[in-house]
Amino acid sequence: MQNKDQKSLSRRKFLSASAAGFAGVTLLPSISTFASTSLHTPASQNIEIKMAVIGLGRRGMTLTRTFLQDDRVKIVAGCDVYGRKRTRFENVVQSFYAGKRKNSEVKTYERFEELINRKDIDAVVIATPDHWHAIHGIATLDAGKDVYMEKPMTFTVREGQELVKAVRRNGRIMAVGSQQRSDPNFQHAVRLVQTGQLGKIHKINAYVGDPPKPYNLPQENLPEDLNWDLWLGPLPKSIHFNHELNPPISLQPAKDEEFWAGWRWYKEMGGGFTTDWGAHMFDIAQWAMGKDQNGPVEVAPIGDGSQYMTFKYANGTVLTSEPYGEGKPKGVKFWGENGWIEVAREYYEASDKSFYPTVSNDQSGVRYEEQGLHYRNFVDSVFSRLEPAVPVEVGHSSCVMCTIGNIACDLKSTLKWDPVKEKFYGPKSKKANKKLHYSYRTPWKL
Repeated sequence: MQNKDQKSLSRRKFLSASAAGFAGVTLLPSISTFASTSLHTPASQNIEIKMAVIGLGRRGMTLTRTFLQDDRVKIVAGCDVYGRKRTRFENVVQSFYAGKRKNSEVKTYERFEELINRKDIDAVVIATPDHWHAIHGIATLDAGKDVYMEKPMTFTVREGQELVKAVRRNGRIMAVGSQQRSDPNFQHAVRLVQTGQLGKIHKINAYVGDPPKPYNLPQENLPEDLNWDLWLGPLPKSIHFNHELNPPISLQPAKDEEFWAGWRWYKEMGGGFTTDWGAHMFDIAQWAMGKDQNGPVEVAPIGDGSQYMTFKYANGTVLTSEPYGEGKPKGVKFWGENGWIEVAREYYEASDKSFYPTVSNDQSGVRYEEQGLHYRNFVDSVFSRLEPAVPVEVGHSSCVMCTIGNIACDLKSTLKWDPVKEKFYGPKSKKANKKLHYSYRTPWKL
């Protein structure tokens, strides 16, 4: 039973843009490990970062509009396989700069190679479907640009391994869009866990939703200005078009997507809710436990002795993708010897008032996906050449956890996992390891 003070704090919004609060958590060991002074400088050496965006759908446009608000950034190019989405991007960017009375020389491309070959571009935002992340990311890094990569970082485990190598061999900045690491609520919860104030953590609920399902949408006629073959890229050509995979928009009258692109819910193209939300909630759990660049040692699927996807760690901690409250919020609950914490977006609940944050700065008028701390952190990193809040190794280890959970569910079997070698071992490991990557369609290569 909660006391009066605890009830009054329930579900409060503790959203803070405090620089001191932000720095306090980003210096925790799991982040400072990656700090470096040897990363290469921006390509143009300009005061403004010249930025491009690959993937101009719903998420790409949100990121475009958010980065436009940063005076240190000048968006100069975009790329998408859907013609009308390229036109929308041009209209949005040109209109923004016209309103600011700034010169706009934005140009769009259908093929990403033309964009990344431009010598004047310093940084590229990648907001394409997951199956393109590794190809786009590696090519962009090899072209000498810094990268902001939407989550989940990659579609397969091997793609993540290769992307990590590409960042380090090129000495570039790469930030992953698990923006909850820049949220003061989540930072506060992580700090309490890492400093031992909850005592030993014996159980974690990190609810994210269901794994992907087989693709079952009916085939539809292609829009005239959508290059479907290029949208598929390395995926099998047998995957047919349905408008839910690439939601339509209108230019006249202007009308944006009415729903999130559905490719993410089907195993042929995405990782379901496991990767869509696991890249946020599993990520926070791993951060709090100090398991960045590490991970669980066993994963059990839904239905193999458990109603929920379950991960076990070497220290005995058990994490389940299990709802913990009314309405099944997507969030994380840490159960410790001294009490518990529940944290989700714009939500914080705890067993004791001493576990609540003390700083409040309500940003309720701003959509969560547009709150700017995480994006400013990337721009800061491009200038400072210090690692961002979510560097590539962190994005990879969190993504691996999501992916091996889906593999266990696909095989309907509990699997043993070596988080250092990043391989399965024991029963059914041969079948499981084959699912760490897939054969790309010609001519695409990793």
